[in-house]
Parts: sequence; C-alpha cells; structure tokens
Amino acid sequence: MEPQTLSDLLYVAAFFLGGLAFAVGPFVISHLLAPRTLQPKTRQVYECGMSPIGDAWVRFGISYYLYALMFLAFDVDVLFLFPVAMAYNQAFAIRDFVELVIFVGILSLAIIYAWKKGVFTWERKVYNPR
Repeated sequence: MEPQTLSDLLYVAAFFLGGLAFAVGPFVISHLLAPRTLQPKTRQVYECGMSPIGDAWVRFGISYYLYALMFLAFDVDVLFLFPVAMAYNQAFAIRDFVELVIFVGILSLAIIYAWKKGVFTWERKVYNPR
C-alpha cells in the first residue's frame, strides 16, 4: 500500500473515531453522572420549567404549532440565502438578483397563503374551571 493512501486511511479512521466519540460520549457521560436514586420530584411531570397544577394536562392550541412550523420553515429557507448570496459572482449580477427575488417571492406567497387560511389569527381562549 502506498504511504499516501495509508495516511488517507488513517485520517478517515481518526475522523470516524472522533465522530463516534462525539456520538456515544454524551450517553456514557450522562450514564456516569446521572443520579442513582429517584426522588418523588424526579418522577414528576416537567414541562417548560413550571410545576404542574393539579392532575390536568394543559393542551396547547394548534396555532402554537403552526407558528412554530412556519418559523422553522422560513428560518431554514433564509439560511440558504446567505451562502447563495456569497457564491454568486459579479458576472451575472442581474440574473442572480432575479433568482433571489423569485426565491423570496415564493416564500412570500407561502406567507400570504398562510395568512389567508387564518394561520396567524390567534384566538385567546379563557379557561373556565366549572
């Protein structure tokens, strides 16, 4: 085997072992550092940093999840704009600008569609314990 090929294999093996350590390491560390006894507070339901009140679960409205999905979709799409803007060169500046405007236009159409469907209207519901 050539020396260059052997060093390439060593690099691949080192990166593989490093990736494996980063993947398995948190599980091993949490197993070593986790408490061994379970207290009553440990078994209690925990959500959003607030202790539960009574035995009831508070259900979030569907509009919360729709807001979250819309945010994630547009957040990820906007992240694509940064590398695209850096990769475009000066030779085809007008064409590149038109492509970006089309991309943002399609995103805007999605927002308009969601607005027309009533996704952004959040009706306040009052809890009545009767």
